[in-house]
Amino acid sequence: MEKQIERIDSIREYHQLGDIETLHPLVSVIRFDEIPAIQYFRRYMGLYAIFLKNIRCGDIIYGCQPYDYDDGTLVFVSPGQLYGIDSKGVALRPSGYALLFHPDLIAGSSLAKTIKDYNFFSYEVNEALHLSKKERATIIECLEKIRAEIEQNMDKHSKTLIVSNIEVLLNYCMRFYDRQFITRSVVHKDILVRFESLMQDYFQSDKAQKIGLPTVSWCADQLHLSPNYFGDLIKKETGNTALDYIQSRLIDEAKFRMFDSNRSINEISFELGFKYQQHFTRLFKQKTGKTPIEYRSTGI
Repeated sequence: MEKQIERIDSIREYHQLGDIETLHPLVSVIRFDEIPAIQYFRRYMGLYAIFLKNIRCGDIIYGCQPYDYDDGTLVFVSPGQLYGIDSKGVALRPSGYALLFHPDLIAGSSLAKTIKDYNFFSYEVNEALHLSKKERATIIECLEKIRAEIEQNMDKHSKTLIVSNIEVLLNYCMRFYDRQFITRSVVHKDILVRFESLMQDYFQSDKAQKIGLPTVSWCADQLHLSPNYFGDLIKKETGNTALDYIQSRLIDEAKFRMFDSNRSINEISFELGFKYQQHFTRLFKQKTGKTPIEYRSTGI
């Protein structure tokens, strides 16, 4: 029988699971050594959460890739996501930290406007951030500053200082992810090779006619990546967005097919997955500066 999913919509509800005192209704920094051992849970989160795990290969379920570093792993959860732990019956006493904050904490702040820019909140757990010793120390320093502010008597400056420190933490995470994209370049090059192979198979098969134009989400799913991580990876490696990359590959294929004068522009459009020829014509001109008919008459 499938075990029940716990719904966590407030800091207090999360604290009740570990008998933790609630010092602030909208934000909390927890040291994992302060909570009981755990074996299994699945939770639906109505909160933002950042987990710093001091373990070699994460106990969070979804699996994990080989780590770049062994000094800690950061996992990010945003409201509306499910996460869980399954230790296969072994009681685990986690080591590390958790930062949790309710969306109401950042309402009206500059962070509320930019929180969606931190794409790693939508990464899968196996796309976690793996820290060096120095990076881990920086993250813990940020967490302890937030914790110290929570433990102070609340005043008119408290919310601003807490939110500002969360924003600093997230910006460090952005920097460290940029580093990870560089240090995992060999792995990412392999993903690019598989991505190109995926595109080649897409256009050589009848997938385009059956399911339409290849989307970023579809490509990411085929490569077992989250759309945001895939998009960020392509941007770091190529300088182009994933959508631009897919569209450029699409136009390259269209150009190749135009060498066959027996194929009409409408046929090529359909073969590539476009529902309407005018959409193909618009994209082709946007990318090449010529309509397909103009390209065919001058480019062959």
